[in-house]
Amino acid sequence: MDKLSLQQLVCQRLADDLALLSAAAEAARQAATHEQSKAENKYDTRGLEASYLAAGQSRRAEQIRRALAAWRALQLRPYDEERGIQLGALILLTNEDGQRQWLLLGPDGAGQKLAQGDEEVTLITPHAPLGQQLLGRGPGDEVRAGTSTWQVLRVE
Repeated sequence: MDKLSLQQLVCQRLADDLALLSAAAEAARQAATHEQSKAENKYDTRGLEASYLAAGQSRRAEQIRRALAAWRALQLRPYDEERGIQLGALILLTNEDGQRQWLLLGPDGAGQKLAQGDEEVTLITPHAPLGQQLLGRGPGDEVRAGTSTWQVLRVE
């Protein structure tokens, strides 16, 4: 697996999401300030609703900007046995049923699914319970996720 291409894919997705959300926020802002949004009576809330929508979209856009900056700044390093799993690690887990899953421990964007070849990689963060358990661990260590026990097979 190629961590650099996964990082680039995450950054591209975040940049696309940011562009889409920024355009939507601008459209909502224009709708909120448009002459037709002016209240015609005390029950007319079109302008107020558009204003709330624009504010929410702007906050979400700022969150995506921060996530994108964090991913762009992330320095991908090879696995270091002394430090164990750290931010940027690509981890292969297996459970007692023989199921396998690839995880990429990143600064933000938890839950995203990335495809690389025939494999699917799930983004997790150190804030997630599984991400917290993985920090400092290495191949052969076990972690729990829900009712399942997973073993770290490989770390890149």
